[in-house]
Amino acid sequence: MPAPRTVLLTGAAGIVGTLMRELLPPYGYELRSFDVDEVPGAPDAVVADLSDREALRRAVAGTDAILHLAGISLEAPFEEVLKANIEGTYNLYEAARAEGVRRIVFASSNHAVGYTPWPGQDAPLIPVDTPRRPDTFYGLSKCFGEDLAQLYWDRHGIETVSVRIGSCFPRPNSVRMLSVWMSPEDGARLFHAALTAEDVGHTVVYGSSANTRLVWDLAPARALGYEPRDDSERFAEKLVAEQGELDPEGNPDHAYLGGAFTTTPPRWADRHSRTL
Repeated sequence: MPAPRTVLLTGAAGIVGTLMRELLPPYGYELRSFDVDEVPGAPDAVVADLSDREALRRAVAGTDAILHLAGISLEAPFEEVLKANIEGTYNLYEAARAEGVRRIVFASSNHAVGYTPWPGQDAPLIPVDTPRRPDTFYGLSKCFGEDLAQLYWDRHGIETVSVRIGSCFPRPNSVRMLSVWMSPEDGARLFHAALTAEDVGHTVVYGSSANTRLVWDLAPARALGYEPRDDSERFAEKLVAEQGELDPEGNPDHAYLGGAFTTTPPRWADRHSRTL
């Protein structure tokens, strides 16, 4: 499949979006930015909320594909997750359907399977068809996004690659992240592969670098043409010295794939419960 020429990048002002605005154009993409906040260096960006269907139609019109990174990226009250991640993703797919866009790359998350037990040292890699076990409303919204992508492929012929991103930062900041980290450069390689691979239908892949401590199966991502080049192990000595090795049996934050998302009450929980 030829590389799409114009790609709508939602969430362009976010952490990953900011990285991709620099890293994707060398692959031949012309990016159109969309975000609820101003996008530095992108004067033509569409600044609007995902609930603004007219703005979404304007942003999608004339594009060849969409990289959908927008939405809430941490746990939040359900009402907020519902509006941004669930209703917002639906609005995006409806805009794509109306404007004839046939390829979307959806930023799913490892938190869609966050309550998957952390595998033992000699356990097989976690496959993409492992039962979904979201660890938060945020993770639940990513399960919805994957199902929505499947529906729009089956009903409307819109192809999607749902990328269950581990963490995409310039460097990992925890021992857990050594297993799920995706370097920004590998992120661009994976998104490029997802935008250009042929006949993807709806494909779910994990998104990380080729880490020595990898816990999930990257074969479906490699089947798209993804060739990760980075490994988090160069950061391991310092992180392990500071935090100790991963301890799935002794540390509740290490027991499941979702890490602290499975154990830490959301910061808004007490405040929210008092309003009920």
